[in-house]
Amino acid sequence: MPQYTPPLRDMQFVLHEVLNVVDEFKQMPRHAEMDADTVNAVLEEGGKFAAQVVFPLNQVGDEEGCTLDKTTHEVRTPQGFKEAYKQYVEGGWPALSCDPEFGGQGLPVVVNQCFYEMLNSANQAWTMYPGLSHGAYECLHEHGTPEQKRLYLPKLTSGEWTGTMCLTEPHCGTDLGLLRTKAESQADGTYKITGQKIFISAGEHDLAENIVHLVLARLPDAPAGSKGISLFVVPKFLINADGSLGERNKIYCGGLEHKMGIHGNATCQMILDGAVGTLVGEPHRGLQAMFVMMNAARLGVGMQSLGLTEVAYQNAVAYAKDRLQMRSLSGPKAPDKPADPIIVHPDVRKMLLTARAYAEGGRALAIWTALQIDKELSSGDEQVRKDCADLVALVTPIVKAFLTDNGWIATSHCLQVFGGHGYIKEWGMEQYVRDARINMIYEGTNTIQSLDLLGRKILADNGAKLKKFGKMVQEFVEAEGVNEKMQEFVNPLADLGDKVTKLTTEIGMKAFGNPDEVGAAAVDYLRVCGHLVFAYFWARMAKVALEKLDSGDPFYKAKLATARFYFAKLLPETAGLIRSARAGLKPLMEMEEALF
Repeated sequence: MPQYTPPLRDMQFVLHEVLNVVDEFKQMPRHAEMDADTVNAVLEEGGKFAAQVVFPLNQVGDEEGCTLDKTTHEVRTPQGFKEAYKQYVEGGWPALSCDPEFGGQGLPVVVNQCFYEMLNSANQAWTMYPGLSHGAYECLHEHGTPEQKRLYLPKLTSGEWTGTMCLTEPHCGTDLGLLRTKAESQADGTYKITGQKIFISAGEHDLAENIVHLVLARLPDAPAGSKGISLFVVPKFLINADGSLGERNKIYCGGLEHKMGIHGNATCQMILDGAVGTLVGEPHRGLQAMFVMMNAARLGVGMQSLGLTEVAYQNAVAYAKDRLQMRSLSGPKAPDKPADPIIVHPDVRKMLLTARAYAEGGRALAIWTALQIDKELSSGDEQVRKDCADLVALVTPIVKAFLTDNGWIATSHCLQVFGGHGYIKEWGMEQYVRDARINMIYEGTNTIQSLDLLGRKILADNGAKLKKFGKMVQEFVEAEGVNEKMQEFVNPLADLGDKVTKLTTEIGMKAFGNPDEVGAAAVDYLRVCGHLVFAYFWARMAKVALEKLDSGDPFYKAKLATARFYFAKLLPETAGLIRSARAGLKPLMEMEEALF
């Protein structure tokens, strides 16, 4: 019963009218020939694949889940998943933004990011299988040896093989410095790896002929803590010198997690019993190499919640227009019917507009972030590459945490629009809520993201990265400050920018006295920064909509109305958040542990 229409018009608006990506591409030698028609054509076909092939499998995947054969340790994915993955590979979709040297199509990351938003709307659990492969590809592309690149990258690029990241262990969670998996060197230059990993998404499945596991482990002489972690590539099947598959490696699925959501994805307990692997990067520096994959995954999780926000919104709007219940307080709006459609009620509209504003604001941020990655990778200007790398580092925890928090809020609101029917499985809404909830937890909980933003990305460099984003905001405010029509957007944006600067300084000063002040303020602080970023992009989108309002296209009228809703109803949340952040550590810590 759920439905999904790829939001191509809004993607095109952000790509071509707000960010002018084609002009940006012209400054990148490898993408200089890319034009708008090519971008639009790829995304139109990608939308068809998402809506027609993957979306119909979302509910069956949730209901059927994955099945583990405990004798063979093989996992069977839900009905239709394997066939859809075959179509995905045959269509060349895994190779979109991969390096042509390894069989990739070499398209901008921006295009791949938009495609993945649609896949996540259609079926988050299915999309996680190929999605993790991109992170493995990027890690090996940057840190792999020439031999590792030769063996693994062409197959990851084509989608013939998939990838995973094996980090967490039962006793350590996010604190990877406590991990115990060990690696012992062999005479032939390989390593034998022994240990147990948990919560490994797509750790075992029947979609591809081989699975490439990137595994964190300790060498015998490793120092304690995170500085003693090395990274290894451990394939499900060993690989012969000619690239063909050899014998089964000693890494296998020992159990499947029974989860609240994403049932269609196999979340595995992985056992390594002397599995053969090869070292990636330098000994004891595996975490630095794995951060390439972890950061890609953090951005990917943000895209998961963006996709869920969009599809939940679409279904809630359709229901609200059709569902008749009560009359409008100001008099009947559908006098020919026994009751009014619930979309006439103010609070229903508030819930719908919240989801819409978070979807469209999140899309602008996600596409802009992907564009910065393209510039970081492909610009001919070294300073541009550095600035873009800093901006990506700054917003990565915001993309992960703010978009997933918003996805939880939005899917919950959209379920609420359905009333009692929201809890009925056939409508599909309760699945979106369940699937959205995990996105706030994995790839580093949102508290971890908040600590990363405030502690590592901002205070650690005295706000240098934040100032680069602040400079963009300031330039926009100065340019539009004389535009009377933009005052309702520019003034609150400028005001929030000033408040973030003051709040950052205040927390930094407190942290000198007690570092725990960072932990007390971080979650509120990230959400304030998330709103600053959204306010900037909503102001930019409002500017374009105002300029084109007289065109007669209702798209711009709707965009402007959503922008006004965001600034009037959602941005004011920052006042309470700033007050909470300033309350500091004392209210959290003054109660003695025994009193809890």
